[in-house]
Parts: sequence; C-alpha cells; structure tokens
Amino acid sequence: MAIKNALLVDDSKVARFALSKLLENRDMEVNMAGSAEEALEYLNSHGRPDVIFMDHLMPGMNGVEATKAIKCNPDTANIPVIMCTSKKSPSFIEEAQNFGVYNIITKPPQYDVLDMMLNQLDADVNSGNLPATPDADALAATNEDPDDTFGLTAKVDLTAQYHGEELNGSSQPQVVPLTSDLIEQIARSAVKTHINNRLHELLSSLFDEQFDHLKRSLDEQEKRQAATIEEKLARLIAQVEGLSTGLKDEVATEVTLNLSRELADLRKDLKSQGGFNADHLTELKDHITSVQTIDTEFWQTLQSEAIQQAHEISRETAEDIAQRTIDLYVSQQKKTAAKVYTLGMAISVGIFALGIAWLSGLFG
Repeated sequence: MAIKNALLVDDSKVARFALSKLLENRDMEVNMAGSAEEALEYLNSHGRPDVIFMDHLMPGMNGVEATKAIKCNPDTANIPVIMCTSKKSPSFIEEAQNFGVYNIITKPPQYDVLDMMLNQLDADVNSGNLPATPDADALAATNEDPDDTFGLTAKVDLTAQYHGEELNGSSQPQVVPLTSDLIEQIARSAVKTHINNRLHELLSSLFDEQFDHLKRSLDEQEKRQAATIEEKLARLIAQVEGLSTGLKDEVATEVTLNLSRELADLRKDLKSQGGFNADHLTELKDHITSVQTIDTEFWQTLQSEAIQQAHEISRETAEDIAQRTIDLYVSQQKKTAAKVYTLGMAISVGIFALGIAWLSGLFG
C-alpha cells in the first residue's frame, strides 16, 4: 500500500480525533496539526506525508489558502490533498480541483467512503494517475469569495471591475460607483463572514471543551471501573481461597469420618467372627484327623522309599569298595612280582659275571 501515513489539519480536536481513529483502523501513521500555519511549519521541518486531510474553514489561514501554499511549494506540490468540508457541490468540487485538491470528503467522514477514497488514491499513486499540479499563475488566478460558504466560487464581476480586468468581452476597465446599496452589500458580506468565522471559532472551542470534558470523564470513569474491577476481583479471589480452604477441610473431615466408620464396621465384623462354636471345632477336628492320616501315609511311603534307597546306596558302596580293594591288591601284586623279577635278574647277572671272571682267571 502506497498510502501509509497522513497529516490531519483541523482546528477541531473532535474532528481530528474522529478522523484519526478511522485512519488508524487502516494501520496508517497519523500526525496532526491544529491550524494551517502549523501544518505548513510541520511540512517544512518534518518528513513528507503520503496524503494531507485539510479542513476547509479554519481561523487565520483557511484550507484553500493552505492548499495553495502547499501546491506552490515544489517540495510539497505532489502531496495529494483531500479537502474536508461540511457539504460539497459540483461547482465546489470543480473549483477545488482547479487549485490542486485531489478529492473532497464530507464531514463527519464515513469509514466506507473514506476507505473507497483512499483505495482509489492508492491505485492512482501506484499507476501514476494523480492529477497534474496547477502552476503558480493558475493558483494565483483562483480567488475565493468571502461571502461564499464554500470559499471556492469565483468572485462577482465587481472584483474584476475593481482590478481593471475584462468584463463582458470589453477590454476597458469599468468603474462602478459606490452606491449605498453596494456599500450595504459589502458590509453585510463582511459582517456575515466575520460572524461565520467567529461562530466557527466558538463552535470549535465549544467542541474542544466538550471533547476534553468528555475525555476526562471517560478517563475518570475508566479508572473508577478499573478500581472497582480490581476490588471485586480481590474479593472474589479471597472468597475462592476461603471456599477452597473450607472445601479442603470439609473433604478431610468427610474422609476421616468415612474411614472411622469403615474401621468400626471392620472391628464389628472381626468381633462377630472371632470365636469358635461347636461346628467350627468339629470341622477343625476332622481337618486335623485327615491331615494326620495323610501325614502317616506319607511318612510310611517316605520311610519305605528311604530304606530302599539306603539298600541301593549300601550295595553300590560295597561294590565300589570291593572293586577298589581288588584293584589295590592287583597293583600290589604287580609291584611285588616286579621286585622279585628284578632281584632274580640281578642275581643271575652277578652269577654270570662271576663265572666270566672265574673263566678268565682260569685261562689266564
């Protein structure tokens, strides 16, 4: 979007506030000026806005004069100016376009009309279709009629006559005598203009005072409401905390009572089932007898199996001992035979050696 910031020029705080809220809803940056002189000073010392909303009737320099000053300045001549007025007419729009006004919006502005106008302005800026800025001579040629409510219609031929301009195709200046009727008409026009300007100043001042009073009242009401809400919220929080604490205590008490009742019932059940009657004793005796019978049979079976296993273990142990004894005996016998054989061999060798020695001595 090419239109991002705007300058609002209006002597009424109420009008500036209302229009600024509409522009802020379009996410636009808004700056304000309370008079045409302040607006011109702002344009000389600050950045250039994308659009200027200019009020028509203001004390001092009005909107028409301010727009001419803006369009005569090369630095600000290309800024689109939208004139804000109480009512408009085709002649007013045509005359306004002659000195560079982009469009006219009726006060108080409506959001849909303003939105449509800004969308069209954005499209014209992007496409480069903005109206051409009139030159200084054309701006100087446009005059406003003090008696005209809109301030844009051309003056009557009296002005041209006073300045020696052409009238009805004649190049000769015509002098109109100052009759009493003409003086009365000029005086009435001056008085009417003065009254209109003074009434506008008073109404603007009244609106500003009412706006300030209303704003103070709203601020005070908002503060009182905020304090009341905080007070009620604090009380509500205290009540919730008290109820929570009481609820916790009630829940703990209820749980304790329930547990106490459950324990009491359990004790009663245990006491009612704690003694043995004759039937219980008979059942217990029969159970013990059956257990003893089972134990006797079990021990008999276990004893016979133990005896059998003992016989088997004894037999296996005896066989093992006998086998070890035989093996030991055979081993000892083998060792004894080996010793006897060794001794016999030693004796034989000795005898053989003696025989050889004897034979050697005999035949020696």
